[in-house]
Amino acid sequence: MTLDSLRGLDEAEAARRLIDAGPNALPPARRRGVLRIVGETLREPMFLLLIGAALLYLVLGDLGEGLFLVAGALASIGLVVAQESRSERALQALQALGQPLARVTREGRERTIPARDLVPGDLLLIGEGDRVPADAWLIGGDVLTVDEAALTGESATVSKTPAGAGSPPGDDPVPGGATTAWLFSGTLVVRGQGVARVTRTGARSALGQIGASLAGIVQTPTPLQQTAGRLVGLLGGFALGFCLLVVVTYGLVRGDWIDGILAGITLAIALIPEEFPMVLTVFIALGGWRLARHQVLARRGAVIETLGGATVLCVDKTGTLTENRMRVARLWAAGVDTVISTGPVLAGDPAGNLIRLAALASAVRPVDPMDRAVRALADHVGGGPAGSGGGEPDRVWPLRPDRMAVIQLWSGADGAGLAAAKGAPEAIFALCRLEAGAITALQAVVEHYAADGLRVLAVASAPAPVAVPAPDEPGGLDFTFAGLVGFVDPLRPGVPAALAEARAAGIAVLMITGDHPATALATAEAAGLDTTAGALLGSEVATLSSGALAARLRTVRVCARIQPAQKLRIVEALRADGQVVAMTGDGVNDAPALEAAHIGIAMGLKGTDVAREAADLVLLDDSFASIVGGIRLGRRIFANLRRALTYITAIHVPIAGLALGPILFGLPPLLFPMHVVLMELAIDPLCALVFEAEPDDAAAMRQPPRRRDEPLFGPAQIGRAALQGLGVLVGVLGLYVWALGGWPEAMARGAAFVALVIGNLGLALADSAGSGRLFAPYRRAYWLIATAIVAVLVGVFSVPAFAAVFGVARPDATLLVAALATAVIAGGWMSLADRVKRWLFPASAPTA
Repeated sequence: MTLDSLRGLDEAEAARRLIDAGPNALPPARRRGVLRIVGETLREPMFLLLIGAALLYLVLGDLGEGLFLVAGALASIGLVVAQESRSERALQALQALGQPLARVTREGRERTIPARDLVPGDLLLIGEGDRVPADAWLIGGDVLTVDEAALTGESATVSKTPAGAGSPPGDDPVPGGATTAWLFSGTLVVRGQGVARVTRTGARSALGQIGASLAGIVQTPTPLQQTAGRLVGLLGGFALGFCLLVVVTYGLVRGDWIDGILAGITLAIALIPEEFPMVLTVFIALGGWRLARHQVLARRGAVIETLGGATVLCVDKTGTLTENRMRVARLWAAGVDTVISTGPVLAGDPAGNLIRLAALASAVRPVDPMDRAVRALADHVGGGPAGSGGGEPDRVWPLRPDRMAVIQLWSGADGAGLAAAKGAPEAIFALCRLEAGAITALQAVVEHYAADGLRVLAVASAPAPVAVPAPDEPGGLDFTFAGLVGFVDPLRPGVPAALAEARAAGIAVLMITGDHPATALATAEAAGLDTTAGALLGSEVATLSSGALAARLRTVRVCARIQPAQKLRIVEALRADGQVVAMTGDGVNDAPALEAAHIGIAMGLKGTDVAREAADLVLLDDSFASIVGGIRLGRRIFANLRRALTYITAIHVPIAGLALGPILFGLPPLLFPMHVVLMELAIDPLCALVFEAEPDDAAAMRQPPRRRDEPLFGPAQIGRAALQGLGVLVGVLGLYVWALGGWPEAMARGAAFVALVIGNLGLALADSAGSGRLFAPYRRAYWLIATAIVAVLVGVFSVPAFAAVFGVARPDATLLVAALATAVIAGGWMSLADRVKRWLFPASAPTA
């Protein structure tokens, strides 16, 4: 039975086996269900304080106030659980998108399926850079070099030899064996490609048998979450210490320890910014979900903070700027230039012989777009899939950094052998040992093709008697030059517009390719890149010092003839020059550069598993426009998160000040725990829903990237929050003092509380409305929350029992107008000042 005759499983049979064997996945990690989220929430200091205050009120006999605090605590817990559950659903959706894929043959057709859907008996197609998704028996292809360190701990690679289409032996395979045909789940193919039959999946695989404990691994917090946790802990400790001081002061000065304890609890609830961790969790989870909707999968949450600050994008040409949909456009053979679109290619003429030899040098089951294009044209010309009668090559010399060509040895029916080579023109010229004059003439053709934007490969062949063992190195064969093949790869439709948007945002785009310099420059010019500085060649990258390389990279925008290992030098030079670097890559050798870049971006369609594992982001559509869209979204997430944290800090200032100020000035208490609970019920949904949904500013991509050392929430934001909070504090406290001089205490407290709540809503609207559009559809959540809060206020003042619990009375018309005016001025004064400043001094307007 030949490999070409293997059809693989029928879909119905595969579905039946999937039911019997279960998914090809390790036991899932423990998920945070509703009960677990509730348990974690109840351990938060604020909720412990709320419960303590409710119990204290109940013990003192004030049943109404105690029941209200219990209801408020339950409502707060419900809000947190709803937000955390939403985040969990978003994270689970991202994990589903990030599932690895596998290439299989089913019903005679090649398909790409989720690796979890593999079943025993599937025909698995694997190649260099792939992570083996299940235990399998190698039945065809090259001799594979496999890294099994994930299972054995041994750094040395092992070889795997195809065993043919027969059944595997019945013994239990053990990882680490060389020159066998067993492949194991979780290991990495370093070199070669082949076909394997899946034998064991899921928990029955070698990885599954030793890796069940992986399900219990807890995901570590991102650096941003760790920073917020430390900040909350620091502020929480300060709040509790300060509250103890208030209790002691209240008891000693007024002699009322019970009221002092209640005042201390009120102040503690007001001061602890427990919203910080929840807001960060919501923004990171939903930010990752929004990125995925833009075809960008964030593998690490911390990259969301970094993404909007990128200053340099290093991108591959093929498949990122172009469609990676190669088509053979021109053939040069025997001095004749043949344009494919203008006439047929005959099997017997030089062009037909050239494409036949190129097909013999291409993979039997092609993945590379150029191999696919060559084989498609060869099939059209005639002579079978490779003109060889099918089957597998007898020997393959794969692409190497020191020999940029692929050579495959075939045996014919008459016992004669033929070696076909395809690769970079320079490599083929060297294999053919061409004279300098011939190379000069051919190089002129290559330059002509490249100037037209074509990617050029050269082809050669050599006789190789099958009776004689093939040499270890193909250089000993007598190669004859056959011709040149020119491929066209059109630009992606959205690339010029995306490049213009990146340029307007102050982001430098550096195109990196292994292509000929003329091809690279022609493509760059068509895309809209600046080509006045010419192309930086890989040979120059290898010889320039780090400082000289960084200087060149400040002006050059095209790098050609770059080997994968040289990408690392480019990244390091850019980083040393103070740039925030985003680097794309798809191959095994790209992994070091992806790791070194601030933002590693792997290709989701044509990238290897190694590249995806090393990257921070995975492009689900391999499109450059998606990268720019991701940066735009990263800037939006950063700006909205900064606004949310500023708002949280700002609103805690008046709450804490109004809880403490009346005590210091000998005034009646203004805020009780129930007031603070109502405020907290407004803060959580506002900052988590309204701020996260705010779209990006119209000018977000017309501003330069933020400074590399600019923190998310630094002194500037703390100062702005303090000013905003002080504005509300001074306004509301002044209103309260003024009202106490002419109205009853309950009415004055009611007017001050109305001013505080409405001022809070105004501050949220002013801080969140970065786009300036107050009534847009995406702001529906804000107006729903505002309407609900106003309805609650009306209910508090209209129902005597509620008014008694809150210690308020309905303000008269004069007080109500004063309260509303105070709220509008206190909540919106800084936003108005920003707009006046932006109008007077456009260049110095704040960016929130």
